[in-house]
Amino acid sequence: MSLLPLDPQSIAAIILCITALAVIHKHAQRPSDLPPGPRGHWLFGNVLPNAFAYRKFEEWTKEFGPVFSLRQGTRTIIVVGRVQAAMDIMEKEGAFLVDRPASIAAGETLSGGMRVLLTPAGERFKKLRRALHTHLQPKAVTTYSPVLMRNARNHILDLIDDPSNHQDHAKRYSASVVMALAYGRHPEGYDDPGVQAVNRCLTRLGLNLRPGLWKVDIYPFLRYIPGYLRELQDGHKEELALFKGQLATVREKMERDEASYCFGRYLLERQAELELDDNEVAYLAGALFGAGSDTTASAISITVMAAALHPEAQAKVQEELDSVIGSDRPPTMEDANMLPQTTAFVLETFRWRPVTAGGFAHKATKDIIWNNYRIPKGATVMGNIWAISRDPAVYPEPETFNPQRWLTEDGKLRTDMRTFSWGSGRRVCPGQYIAHSSVFLNAALMHWAFKISANPSSPIDSLAFTESANTHPLPFKVAFEPRTMDLVTLRSMFEMYGQ
Repeated sequence: MSLLPLDPQSIAAIILCITALAVIHKHAQRPSDLPPGPRGHWLFGNVLPNAFAYRKFEEWTKEFGPVFSLRQGTRTIIVVGRVQAAMDIMEKEGAFLVDRPASIAAGETLSGGMRVLLTPAGERFKKLRRALHTHLQPKAVTTYSPVLMRNARNHILDLIDDPSNHQDHAKRYSASVVMALAYGRHPEGYDDPGVQAVNRCLTRLGLNLRPGLWKVDIYPFLRYIPGYLRELQDGHKEELALFKGQLATVREKMERDEASYCFGRYLLERQAELELDDNEVAYLAGALFGAGSDTTASAISITVMAAALHPEAQAKVQEELDSVIGSDRPPTMEDANMLPQTTAFVLETFRWRPVTAGGFAHKATKDIIWNNYRIPKGATVMGNIWAISRDPAVYPEPETFNPQRWLTEDGKLRTDMRTFSWGSGRRVCPGQYIAHSSVFLNAALMHWAFKISANPSSPIDSLAFTESANTHPLPFKVAFEPRTMDLVTLRSMFEMYGQ
């Protein structure tokens, strides 16, 4: 039987396939100087869970050590899962981890390459980050106390009126704060169309940031399949229209000389100086939502969950509040330095149930050597915050909720411990100061005003969270019982708060 002659195109295709298989086979052999890790498929590498990958990474950390490696296609992934390794790699080598790996799905398509969180290192990133830091550095955030207090007042009033929807109230609080800071807007309620649109965009982003969800980030040729990225393209159009529409309102108010000072106004006034085009300006103003809104709402709900599940920890915070503040007035941001127990409670919630549990991917721009292992240039490097926060060498009995671990024997905050909840290195979350201040203030006010307790008929599952990159507790029920006064008196006191 004779074989039909092959045409040049067929020969070229066969050669290309053989070459591709050879390249993949080469990468399938784990180099001896890479950190150890689980075995994967010879062709596709390791399969990552579509949901809660950070929990699987914690299992692998226990099995393979504080740093382990994975492979997806030809891509090497290094996962850091313990505190000292995070300090050695993510912090000390931070200059070589400022880049992001290519993100065709969430970065290029959904975000149009303009979302600061996902923008690769380079001139655009420097421009965006520089402008964002003007409004998010610690000194700037101290001027936002009136905005935080005004919205915290509304949050407590919402809890008084409708405690069953406490998670929606946390979302309204955080979105309202960011609306005020970004656009000078003050939404009246959670059903405000702007608040709803913002939360819809953030939910979409969080779901699409899950590692391994979009195979186009592993096999880029998939982007050319008609319709494959349509969902993300439509999402980009929606959020760009939202951000541009909000900014257009600021511009109109500026023309009428009615615009209050906000980040959007700052960007519009200095657009030429900042060298940003219209779309970049719109996305940068919208970046405040990702920097503070989504994480803050979840973190506030986690403080409620922790209080309900750990009444002894709640009681210690309330004992401090009664001693330092008393019942004549609610606490304010100015009281923070006098409330170490309250701060310790908040820090422990960050560690116990970190909002960005899996962290965000970095890209190594040079070979990094750690403990005789090599993190190769071009590798994706992930600081798995869930595992880092469970390092038993730093946080003994890590599954136990214990705010006292953050305090010295004489009750002061320890200076030798830190939280990794906001990331690390040069890509640390720029909105961490707003988020931290917001969570502290709301936790202090809720503990001062209410006893928070679980509903015996509806047990709380403390591991029931959304599958998104920024995780939120699934709906859970608690009771808010006024501590030292009736609801009428409590309401009247908070109606004057922050005025």
